[in-house]
This record gives sequence, structure tokens and C-alpha cells, in this order.
Amino acid sequence: MSRIGRLPVVIPAGVTVEVAANNKVTVKGPKGTLERELPAEMEIKAEGAEVVVARPNDLKRMKSLHGLTRTLINNMVIGVSNGYEKTLEVNGVGYRAAKSGNKLTLNLGYSHPVEMIDPEGIETVVEGQNKIIVKGIDKEKVGQYAAEIRDKRRPEPYKGKGIKYADEVIRRKVGKTGKK
Repeated sequence: MSRIGRLPVVIPAGVTVEVAANNKVTVKGPKGTLERELPAEMEIKAEGAEVVVARPNDLKRMKSLHGLTRTLINNMVIGVSNGYEKTLEVNGVGYRAAKSGNKLTLNLGYSHPVEMIDPEGIETVVEGQNKIIVKGIDKEKVGQYAAEIRDKRRPEPYKGKGIKYADEVIRRKVGKTGKK
């Protein structure tokens, strides 16, 4: 049995989970509503204050879908109750981030400023000039948008310049040395 799939998803107070036909799961909470169509083979039951996921048989595909389905539901429940956030840091001389409305403007040493518009359901907050916080209720969208921001100028291993996650460790390399 899948160790993760076996665990019930605990539903906190103020959150409702509805399972419709075709395993369409709708989770409503204080921060918003998330909807997702999950694999039809899985059996999802909302029982009182928890959601239980069961699989029909022990085929390899079913085993892998079991844990995945449970985790996706859990991520939705956490998203509508607490929300998700990722913190990015901008390192480098002259590198800075600014926010106006829903437009994020990044100065990253290119000849032009890079402008990004926040996708629906995602909010970015700029603290100071070098800290960007991406917030939202959908874990997948928050992670994706944070990765897209980071891709505009990835951290390089020599000076550590670029956009990195706050918890990311950059493996530094030693630069070349002159002749003796």
C-alpha cells in the first residue's frame, strides 16, 4: 500500500471539499477556491473532516497515482487555508526589482528592463530592491512563476550574481588566476 496514499487528508475548519463526477475535486476555503480533475481510476471519498483516497488494484500505475492523487488534494487544502509563497533574492551590482500595479520590473544588467505581468491568482511583493515574494493558493502556479522569474537571470557560479531562491545554495567556483 502507498504510505502517502494511505494517509487521510485532514480538512481544517472553514474548508469544504466536494467530489463531483469524474473525480472533479473542488476545495473552498478562506483564501479562495481551487478546482482540479484527478485521475478517474482513484476512489476519492470525503468523510466528515477528512478525505480518503483508495486505489482499485495494485498495478504499478495505480500505485503511483495513489500517492499523487492524495498529495494533490492535500496541496489544494493547504493552499486554500494557508496559501503558498516562494522567496527570491536578486544579487548583483545594479540588479534590482520594482513593482507597479501587477507589473514586476527587473533590472538585470541587460540593455532593457525585463517586465513581467503577474498571472491570475498569483501576487508578487517586492521588499526593498532585491527581495521578491511570490504568493498564491495554487502550489503549482506559484512554483512555476517563481521559476520563470528566476530564469530571467539564473545565478552564476563565479560571483553568485543573478536571481536565486532564498533557500538555494549556489556552489561557487574559483575563477582563473593570472600567470606567475
